[in-house]
Amino acid sequence: MAQTDNKKFFENLTGAGKAIAVLTSGGDAQGMNAAVRAVVRMGIYVGAKVYFVHEGYQGMVDGGDNIKEATWESVSSMLQMGGTVIGSARCKDFRTHEGRLKAAHNLVQRGITNLCVIGGDGSLTGANLFREEWSGLLAELVQQGLIDEEAAQKYSALHIVGMVGSIDNDFCGTDMTIGTDSALHRIIEVVDAIMTTAQSHQRTFVLEVMGRHCGYLALVSALACGADWVLIPEMPPEDGWEEKMCQKLSATRSRGSRLNIIIVAEGAIDRHGKAITSSIVKDLVVQRLGFDTRVTILGHVQRGGTPSAFDRILASRMGVEAVLALLETTANTAACVVSLCGNQSVRLPLMECVQMTQEVQKAMDEKRFEEAVRLRGRCVSYVLFSNFNVAVLNVGAPAAGMNAAVRSAVRVGISEGHKMFAVSDGFEGFRKGQVNIYFYIPILITVHLETHFVEKNTININKCNAAPIKALFFCSALECLLQLCEARSSYEEFCIPLCMLPATISNNVPGTNLRHAIHEHTHSTCHSFLGMTQRYLVIKTDFIYQLYSEEGKGVFDCRKNVLGHMQQGGAPSPFDRNFGTKIAAKAMQWITKKLNESYRKGRVFANTEDSACLLGMRQRAMVFQPVVQLKDKTDFVHRIPKEQWWLKLRPLMKILAKYKISYDVSDSGQLEHVVLNRPKESEAMAAI
Repeated sequence: MAQTDNKKFFENLTGAGKAIAVLTSGGDAQGMNAAVRAVVRMGIYVGAKVYFVHEGYQGMVDGGDNIKEATWESVSSMLQMGGTVIGSARCKDFRTHEGRLKAAHNLVQRGITNLCVIGGDGSLTGANLFREEWSGLLAELVQQGLIDEEAAQKYSALHIVGMVGSIDNDFCGTDMTIGTDSALHRIIEVVDAIMTTAQSHQRTFVLEVMGRHCGYLALVSALACGADWVLIPEMPPEDGWEEKMCQKLSATRSRGSRLNIIIVAEGAIDRHGKAITSSIVKDLVVQRLGFDTRVTILGHVQRGGTPSAFDRILASRMGVEAVLALLETTANTAACVVSLCGNQSVRLPLMECVQMTQEVQKAMDEKRFEEAVRLRGRCVSYVLFSNFNVAVLNVGAPAAGMNAAVRSAVRVGISEGHKMFAVSDGFEGFRKGQVNIYFYIPILITVHLETHFVEKNTININKCNAAPIKALFFCSALECLLQLCEARSSYEEFCIPLCMLPATISNNVPGTNLRHAIHEHTHSTCHSFLGMTQRYLVIKTDFIYQLYSEEGKGVFDCRKNVLGHMQQGGAPSPFDRNFGTKIAAKAMQWITKKLNESYRKGRVFANTEDSACLLGMRQRAMVFQPVVQLKDKTDFVHRIPKEQWWLKLRPLMKILAKYKISYDVSDSGQLEHVVLNRPKESEAMAAI
């Protein structure tokens, strides 16, 4: 392992003499194939032998052709495929000692002592048990004469690394599991389609989504589609919920809405443990309100289809990290699971995560629902209440997810007692006084977007249809916000809390690793064009197109496709809707906190660095960063950060495409531990 200036590279890291087996187990999840591909190619890249184990643990027990050596080409064209091409099965045999003995024999015959398991908590628990029994199993095989002492010594330790493949996102220790984002895509596609027919006939739709023990899919899909009501197993409704729900549905209709959407997790229960099914909810709405109500049960369609861009990248990063973890293990290294924390891959002790996951179910079984919610992970924030005027404006090019952010900011702001104002047409509209109060909470907000920079002496912050604005909420526009900060010395009106959310499809805002609208249309477009023909699709570059056209004569033909503004169009992905909703809510809570802190003698005066911030993802956490501190980190000429975090993915891409290249693995390494933050009651803000 080469090391320079505290950075680690793996030019000299070798897997020679090692054998790695990869298997998928339990329920299938979109993105599993991307993880398998990454394990195979990274393993081969470092010189290890890599084996497929077909049909999960059953294939390991049965042996034979179920365990085959993988080649570089054997994982070609599987990145975009849903499900798992190497198969998955729930195996009763592996739960028995005899079954695990057969599996150990099959692995030893091929010299396999490194196992990469992609599955849920049950699959990973089985892998850990297999590892703990390994030495005893080898001793039995020697006693039975199936292997010799030399083989038992040579293969004396089994190393396990897990990746969580589950559409339910029900595994503690990771922010997202492989397949969750793709499942949300399927759900939102259905909900968006249903909303049109529901509106046409003034219907109420009850949608049942997967989640027998975990309500993540239901909760996030409800956030992403603006559902009227959601029922999940971790947070059963209080007694009398039926009347409250009906009142909410009636109130929505009375404001002019022609439809209602209710999302129900398949495992939803009440406070007494009684199941709340989609049919029960439908009958309730029909009997009490008389609304025309229909039920749609999505079922296994949520597992189907191609993986989203997020799942492909997540699974690829996890697969590479899993191989690195296997190569760095020793005989005493505990089994680990590769997890996602914020925007960073981390290694956590497998059984710590499994035990915490099981604690959630135990808490639910014992009706300790608040404890179950806390154990799920990051907690809900506390609410402050105040009464100020807050304006929301969008600046720059459109980005999918902006509407979700504005909607969330307005609704959270109103719920906290503020008067919320919309600024039309960005800063140009602000200059002209196009500032209007929201008299009600809109279902959907569409704001025309233009790029305008602040010109001194042109903006009258108080030229609006109500009292003076006391806080500003931006989507995008770092330069504009910096100019407002600089203008504070001349214009006291700008001495108010200012908060910016990064929103761009280019991923080019400093101070954050994630922002709205990292769109996914490119992937589906490319694959539908390519099909099964011998054709190269070249994205945009004229030189590359001409090069391939000239050099490929007689071998393949070449086509050029410029995606253009299609990348900015279309509906936002579930990730962008969810991320926009959560980040805007957090920003509004920060604004409320800053307003209360800066309110003195009947007026707001905020002119410190930390009163004008960008909210962004830094490594593992959402952080409010003063924009003046980001000035030196920005290349304003080229409109990019001086350090672009995503360029670190380029070596990974090249490795998986069989290029020889250096790869910085400084972020990889030590096994960490699961940490559960307990929020203090005095804290006004908590992580989303």
